[in-house]
Amino acid sequence: MHTYRELFRAPQFGPLFATSAVQVAGSTTSGLALSTLVYAATDSPLLAALSMFGSSLAQVIGATVLMSAADRLPPRAAMTGMALAFGLATVVLAIPGLPLPIVFAIILMEGVVAAVGGGVRYGLLNEVLPKDGYLLGRSVLNMCVGLMQIGGFAVGGLLVTTLSARGTLLVAAALYLTGATVARFGLVRRPPRAAGRPSVAETWRTNAVLWSSRSRRRVYLALWVPNGLVVGCESLFVPYAPEHAGLLFACAALGMLVGDTAAGRFVAPHWRGRLATPMLLLLAAPYLLFATRPALPLAFALAALASVGFSASLLLQERLMALTPDEITGQALGLHSSGMLTMQGVAASLAGAVAQWTSPGTAMTVMAGASLAVTLALAAAGRRAATPDNGGPGPRQSVSAA
Repeated sequence: MHTYRELFRAPQFGPLFATSAVQVAGSTTSGLALSTLVYAATDSPLLAALSMFGSSLAQVIGATVLMSAADRLPPRAAMTGMALAFGLATVVLAIPGLPLPIVFAIILMEGVVAAVGGGVRYGLLNEVLPKDGYLLGRSVLNMCVGLMQIGGFAVGGLLVTTLSARGTLLVAAALYLTGATVARFGLVRRPPRAAGRPSVAETWRTNAVLWSSRSRRRVYLALWVPNGLVVGCESLFVPYAPEHAGLLFACAALGMLVGDTAAGRFVAPHWRGRLATPMLLLLAAPYLLFATRPALPLAFALAALASVGFSASLLLQERLMALTPDEITGQALGLHSSGMLTMQGVAASLAGAVAQWTSPGTAMTVMAGASLAVTLALAAAGRRAATPDNGGPGPRQSVSAA
């Protein structure tokens, strides 16, 4: 599978694409609106960053307790129910005078649900496409995320200005409900990918299998840490430029769209493994300049350029799938997604704390420097790994053989 036409001809990819698009639009607009509300009420960069990315911190709970559900729930029912839950939670967040502890409790609950949702969605993608179509399909879903974020942040910023932040939250809730409708009536009913009931014990057992391989561990760390630290930079867009944060987010989303399009459609297979580290370096390097507080046009360009580096995640996921047995791909991808988002939440907290004591621009530079250091350390560790990996199952090996 090498063309977009072939991709959209694949049965069920279209409804999955539409469901993902609407849900990303909902999360984008709700995140911007909620961050604006919290910053206006508290004047705190830390709390503003946590309100937008704090749900990511709860991903670790879903990853360690509930992730076995990603392969053991019927995908259509799971995606429909999760979209409904997000819609209801967003309506509650729009209630005037809601105490901040309740706001953050809801945000954390959303993160737990989202952890399983990522595994369900991307496991279904791996199921509806042939093996050689996963990279292109994930690329298109990432492009969809970029487009929806560009539109969501731009339109969300306009809605916050003209309609109000709480009104924007209600628009986001309607988008979530639309996503639930598309999932229910667009996707066909499929059985779970794995037998048995979801459980904490099964989640831990499969996570142990996934983590047992040195090669997979390096891939997971490369997927989680450099990416998360740079999202810590993005979490400070609102305090860095309160009136232009929507445009900064939109430019970053545009850069991500460009990078994912190039990686998924135009990069030859033999280049994919070689480009992951350079893209991770590109992801962080432009944010080093934010300590000088560049003029807004340059800041927009730097955010867009840096986000081209998010394509490293796409390249590393292909490597992860090559190292993972088919029957646990949903949990493997869910662990990637929840670990990445957890790290983003941790990084947003750290970035907000540094900004609280210094400035948003300085904090962005600190987080970017840390991301560069981790990328270089992981690249060096990969070069030192001269012996074959005997720490876990090889590509497409059965779980029982592990």
